[in-house]
Amino acid sequence: MEIELNDEIGQISKSEAQQLIKLLQYAADYLNLHDNQEMSITFVDNEKIRVINHKYRGKDMPTDVVSLEYQPEVFDFSDFGLEASEAEELNVELNSYLGELFISVDKAREQAARFGHSYARELGFLAVHGFLHINGYDHMTSEDEQEMFTLQKEILDNYGLKRE
Repeated sequence: MEIELNDEIGQISKSEAQQLIKLLQYAADYLNLHDNQEMSITFVDNEKIRVINHKYRGKDMPTDVVSLEYQPEVFDFSDFGLEASEAEELNVELNSYLGELFISVDKAREQAARFGHSYARELGFLAVHGFLHINGYDHMTSEDEQEMFTLQKEILDNYGLKRE
């Protein structure tokens, strides 16, 4: 999986970035995703995430993570004389982008202190939480919440980022 990291505020160390990439690679393997999948994460401050949260979710307040899931399209290649398997492979390639995450570093630090665990664990939690959202998981109903949060805990615990 290809993961692009953008640190707009210059507060993510090289080692933190590498750990998040490893964690999300682990999560992608856990979900059995295609190797060609792509996503991006942008680290921002509370003011920038407030603007993003307002624009995409209609909530004018800072939050910890905003997930923007890409909605794949199925393209019709029947006019191109492709075999069905070739057309399917091309659709997979064209829909390799999963989406993007925006993570507030300010909120991550605040929540790590509030919940009594490390900043690294909170960043990992937010990255996995957002990653699951861009892969179609949600917590709008109690059943969906249980499925998503169970999966989230399994990924974090098995990776070694257990809640302290």
